[in-house]
Amino acid sequence: MTPPLPKVLLKPQRAQPFFGRHPWVFAGAIDAVSGDPADGAEVELRTTAGTFVARGLYNSQSKIRVRLYSWEPEVPLDRAFWKARLERAISLRHNVLNLNQPNAAYRVVFSEADFLSGLVVDRYGDWLSVQFTAFATAQRKEMFAELLTELLLPKGIYLRTEKGIGKLEGAEIHDGPLRGEPPSAEIAVEENGLKFVVNLSEGQKTGYYLDQRNNRAAAARYAHGRRVLDAFCYSGGFGLYAAKAGAAEVECVDASDAALALAKKNAEANGLDRVTFVAADVFDHLSTRAKEGKTYDMIVLDPPKFARDRRAVPDAIRGYRRLHSLAMKLLDKDGILVSCCCSGLILPEEHEDVIVQTAIDAKRDLQILERRGAAPDHPVAATCRETAYLKCWIGRVN
Repeated sequence: MTPPLPKVLLKPQRAQPFFGRHPWVFAGAIDAVSGDPADGAEVELRTTAGTFVARGLYNSQSKIRVRLYSWEPEVPLDRAFWKARLERAISLRHNVLNLNQPNAAYRVVFSEADFLSGLVVDRYGDWLSVQFTAFATAQRKEMFAELLTELLLPKGIYLRTEKGIGKLEGAEIHDGPLRGEPPSAEIAVEENGLKFVVNLSEGQKTGYYLDQRNNRAAAARYAHGRRVLDAFCYSGGFGLYAAKAGAAEVECVDASDAALALAKKNAEANGLDRVTFVAADVFDHLSTRAKEGKTYDMIVLDPPKFARDRRAVPDAIRGYRRLHSLAMKLLDKDGILVSCCCSGLILPEEHEDVIVQTAIDAKRDLQILERRGAAPDHPVAATCRETAYLKCWIGRVN
C-alpha cells in the first residue's frame, strides 16, 4: 500500500485561489506542514478543515512553498502524469498552431501557462533548450530529458539557467548539454521567411526571443519607406523585419558586441543591406542622436527586463519613462512608436501610462494602433494571469 503523502494545510479563508487552480502557494498562505516533506517531494494541499485541494511539489527554500499540478486526488505526479502534460503542450504547438516545420523555432513548454510550473522548453531546429525554474523540476531533469527525447526526437538538449534561480529556489543548476549531441555553435532557424542564427550556449534567454515573433511581423507592416531605429536590437529581430518590409534605412543599436555580430550575420544571410549596426549604451546613443537633431520615422523600443522583483519596479518605471521621453524627441511627425515591456511585474496599464504621459509632456499627439502580447506558443493560463507578461504597444505620434 502506498504511504500517505505529506500534507500542507492552508490558513483559514486562503484556499479559494487554489480551488481556482492558481499554481503558486506562497509561504504566507500556509498554516502547517505535516509529514516532514523533503524539498522536491510530492505533497497534498488541504484546507484548514482537511479538504483536499490539489497535489503539488514542495520546496522549503522558496517563497513559492508549493507548486500545484494536479487537482485530482487520485492522480499522482508520476512519470505518466508528466508525459501526459508534455504531450498536451506539444499538441498545441504541432496540431493547433502548426509550428512544427523544418528549421522552425518555437516554445514547446511555457511553465505555468502549460500547467508545468518550473519548466520551459524551446525548440531550435533539431535541438531543444530547457530551463528549470523550480527546484523540483530541476531535481527531475533526467526524467524530463528522457521524456522530451522520446516525444520530440531532438539531436540534443541543452540546459540554460535562469538568472538568480539558485538563490530563489535553492537549486544548483549549470548551463551545459543535458542529453544527446551538444548544439552547433550556430543553429540556423527560419521565422516568417527570415533566417536567423541562434547560439544556444551564449545567446540571451534560451537563445532567442521567440515570444516576439508575431510582434516583429506586426511592426514590420508599418516600416515600408520609413527611417527605422531598432533600440536594444539583440540579434536584429525587429530591425531586420523592417528592412525586409522595405524600410528606407534601419539603425540597430545594442550594447552587446556579441549580439551585434549575430545581427550582422543575420542581415547578410537575408541579403539585407540597408541596415547599420551601432554598439552603444542605448540611453546614451538616443541622447546623442537627440542632441544632433537626428529624427526617425519609426522607433522600436524592446529593452531587457528592468524589474526582476517588486522592489525594482519604481526604478524600472523611471527607466521606461526616460527611454520614451527620448523617443518622443527623436520621432518625426507621423512617426510610429513600437514599445515593448517584458517585465511581468509592470502591468499593461502602467506601461501604457508611461507612454501616454511622456507624449503629453512632449506636447505630442498620440494614437493607439495596437495592443499586443506574446506569440500564441506563449499562451496565457486563464487561472494564472501572471503568464501574460509581455506587452507590445504600437502607436502613431504627431
